[in-house]
Amino acid sequence: MVIVACEVGLWVVLGLGLLARYVLRMRKVGGVLLVCTPLVDVVLLVATVVDLRGGGEANGAHGLAAIYLGVSVAFGHSMLRWADQRVAHRFAGGPPPWRPPRRGRARVRYEWREWGKFVLAWAVTAAVITLLVLVVGDPGRTQALWGQLWGMTVVGLIWLVGWPVYHSVAEAAGRRGR
Repeated sequence: MVIVACEVGLWVVLGLGLLARYVLRMRKVGGVLLVCTPLVDVVLLVATVVDLRGGGEANGAHGLAAIYLGVSVAFGHSMLRWADQRVAHRFAGGPPPWRPPRRGRARVRYEWREWGKFVLAWAVTAAVITLLVLVVGDPGRTQALWGQLWGMTVVGLIWLVGWPVYHSVAEAAGRRGR
């Protein structure tokens, strides 16, 4: 239950930070709340370890916690920037949010950079799962975690082929056709 609360908590803290920063014009309070979003990740990791060390058997929520941590480390800054730009534009007269390039070499670089973030997220997730398996010390109780990593691997392979490789091939074909 704490794991799900932490996952929801991140979005609540983020929303409150943006609300304070732009709608209520309390920039310092909003900034503090936004800086605190990684603390939710720390609570999530501690709750997961405590649950498993206390005799709990790993399940999908524990695996999701590991994935969540990996994604938060790899994509957290860009997700915060994405939300910040949109709220600033909507509520504080900020410039229009940045949009990724639509095509060409810039789009290819963008897709590879985003997929590189996924690789980082996968590596952090694998490290967290390995840490959890070692901390628990009972591979039988943590077997479900490896299934979650396998699912994440499949998602990454689909992403690789569907976006970076696709845009690379399309760009190469477009250059040959000119």
